Amino acid sequence: MKYSKQKEIILKAVMEQKCHPTANDIYTYLRNENPNISLGTVYRNLNRFAEKGMIYKICIANASDRFDSTISEHYHMICDKCGNVEDIEFSGFDKLEKEILEKNGFEVQSRSLVLYGLCKNCRDI
Repeated sequence: MKYSKQKEIILKAVMEQKCHPTANDIYTYLRNENPNISLGTVYRNLNRFAEKGMIYKICIANASDRFDSTISEHYHMICDKCGNVEDIEFSGFDKLEKEILEKNGFEVQSRSLVLYGLCKNCRDI
């Protein structure tokens, strides 16, 4: 991937976010200081970064994709009410994968887990 100043600021913006931003969130975050940046450029580069494994893309049905700077293995919870996306750690896959291999002969090569429900804030309302 060739270097460009726009690519650098887009990647930096994702890394600076504490949430799981959409492409539009990144665009909004950047456009005041970078008025020449386009939403299309942001979308295109976020998807390229995800394809290269530099960031993680969270595909959400009927909603905008989210992007995550944490690329180590982890999973996500999405609130059905407010749309908040949070990281979760889950170590139970090792046992599950071993059982699947033993019972079905299927070797898991990769995994993805997204849990949907209500976050603590929405449950407390």
